[in-house]
Amino acid sequence: MSQSLDRALTILTELAGGHRTLDELAAVLDVHKSTALRLLRTLEARRFVQREDVRHYRLGTTLFDLANRALEERDVRRTVEPALRELNASTGHTVHLASYEGGEVIYIDKYDSRHQVRMYSRVGKSAPLHCTAVAKLLLSALPEREQRRIVEGMSFPRLTANTITDATAYQAELRKVRAQGYAVDRSEHEDFIHCIGAPILGARGEVLAAVSMSVPKMLLDYEGLMALLPELRAAARTASVACGWRPENT
Repeated sequence: MSQSLDRALTILTELAGGHRTLDELAAVLDVHKSTALRLLRTLEARRFVQREDVRHYRLGTTLFDLANRALEERDVRRTVEPALRELNASTGHTVHLASYEGGEVIYIDKYDSRHQVRMYSRVGKSAPLHCTAVAKLLLSALPEREQRRIVEGMSFPRLTANTITDATAYQAELRKVRAQGYAVDRSEHEDFIHCIGAPILGARGEVLAAVSMSVPKMLLDYEGLMALLPELRAAARTASVACGWRPENT
């Protein structure tokens, strides 16, 4: 392990027990105060550490934010399972749960259709960013600067006649999704399947994940698919409440 990294982690562990002075932290690390100060300044710049007063340091907001996000991601799949399983049972159609992780949209759970015609997908597989309902939802929720950076770095291969193939049209689609609160894949990913998706929200109103329902066109036309939107959104709302969301928090 890197010596500097080890010392930084030791500082964070020590501060978990309460505020400390520079002298106290240098003593714990068994280093000169100047070495401890350099580490503290780096941690302070990233808000892992902050000054409580002239002499004391304590843990900063970044550490708490990371911990909360990690807990939310770890728990969301189990927390929303009853709502998604009920949606799958009541409609008979494929239900996906997806999250945004490090520039990719990943399927983190799936409830298979009862019908013979099924969508090829699996848990752990990434969803194309430019043509799936879950990806549109998750990217539409990102801060504008991050969203623009991602879209500018994307490719837009044409997978069907309906696939969005340029950044301008895709950004317009993301604005539409954000405004209406749901997303549609109108046979953009696979010719024979269309899909609708809705966001799952956390305690602060943030988008934790996206739930979608995929249906073969031979079983249900577009109007029939859209008729299921209220049921999908109700399931997403139930899942959001289970994750701590309350209407008054948005």
